[in-house]
Amino acid sequence: MRSIPLLFMTLAACGAGEGKRTTVGQESTHTTLTAAGAVADTTTKRALAKADTLAKSFADDSQIVRALYVNRWASQSPKRMHELIAIADSTEINAFVIDMKDEFGLNFESTDSMVKRNAGNSGKVPHLKELLDTLHAHHILAIARMVTFKDSVAARNNPDHVIRKPDGTPWHDKKGLTWVDPYDHAIWEYNIRVATEMAKMGFGEVQFDYIRFPEPYKSLPQQVFKDANGVTKPHALAEFFRTACPRVHAAGARCTADIFGLVTTVPGALEIGQQWEELAPHSDVLLPMVYPSHYPHGSFGVERPNAEPYKIVFAAIHRAHERDLKIGVNAGNHVRPWLQAFSLKGMTPKYGQAELLEQKRAVYDAGYDGWVLWSPGSVYEPFLGALEKKEVSRKKPFVTTTKVAAAKATTPAK
Repeated sequence: MRSIPLLFMTLAACGAGEGKRTTVGQESTHTTLTAAGAVADTTTKRALAKADTLAKSFADDSQIVRALYVNRWASQSPKRMHELIAIADSTEINAFVIDMKDEFGLNFESTDSMVKRNAGNSGKVPHLKELLDTLHAHHILAIARMVTFKDSVAARNNPDHVIRKPDGTPWHDKKGLTWVDPYDHAIWEYNIRVATEMAKMGFGEVQFDYIRFPEPYKSLPQQVFKDANGVTKPHALAEFFRTACPRVHAAGARCTADIFGLVTTVPGALEIGQQWEELAPHSDVLLPMVYPSHYPHGSFGVERPNAEPYKIVFAAIHRAHERDLKIGVNAGNHVRPWLQAFSLKGMTPKYGQAELLEQKRAVYDAGYDGWVLWSPGSVYEPFLGALEKKEVSRKKPFVTTTKVAAAKATTPAK
């Protein structure tokens, strides 16, 4: 096992003060928002000039990524980070997806005045630069996870940029949280500036989560979007990525998106706005959350999805692969699913090594090599036996559903 530098082991936790209340688009001598909400700044033209070349290099990247999710509190604990790095050193794990912007605000100290004003007060990763240097030294890809539109901190600080009810008051979800408006280009600019700052810090990938609209439950008031102007939800999300990814690329990072697992198999758009064919061409990697426990009874002909992890994950990821090929997205690692490394209360079986092995096998059989483990508490010790000692490509050649059916039809009965 490689030794962990003392530099990181001596880090101490620290906090941060509450950001100032401001309008998210109210900023700066260098950046202005046009009437259409587009951004004009002194660096954008240079960034976009090399965006096409960078986009191709990121989209064609053949690196296998097998990652652990690291939540805000784990990332702020030198002791826990030491333990997680040790797991990566001794297994196939080669990346960490670290909460850098979540429902509680930012998890890093920003130098951007607009970003700082919307940071929140939930503490920050201590000595982030040293942590990133340590991860790089251990050949661990640092991925910044950022919650995008479920941002109660920015919503609280910027009440003019939130989803509203028909009576004009702020809309709240079932947990009482206010969401910022995914149509609002000032909100786009804020999130893109967070993303590019993290890329410049040394994160090799920025992963946009909650890149969606909130669920429109019938028990809740109607959602009103003042800037929609007839644009559909799927197209708005696609346009966000069309705008964001060139700037993330220019800052030096891959641009990726977390999506609902159902997006891989539902032909049209979900009510939250996510649709495969809209998002796939604009994101370097799509990460569907294909947790078997989250699929309803009967999905893919499986009565108890939680008890059949292989069947659920294979069906979802195989269909994603087919849809990618149909629209001409051929990157070998464009789909990297989130796998279930947790157990839901009251559901059987309880997830452990055997269930993780089945999920991994499903990914490989569907023609992909990468995955990310989701444990809400970032606790992975119960699953270590399912991790290989070294990173080895395991993906199988992809076979379409039509070819599978044809092979079965021509196989003599025994």
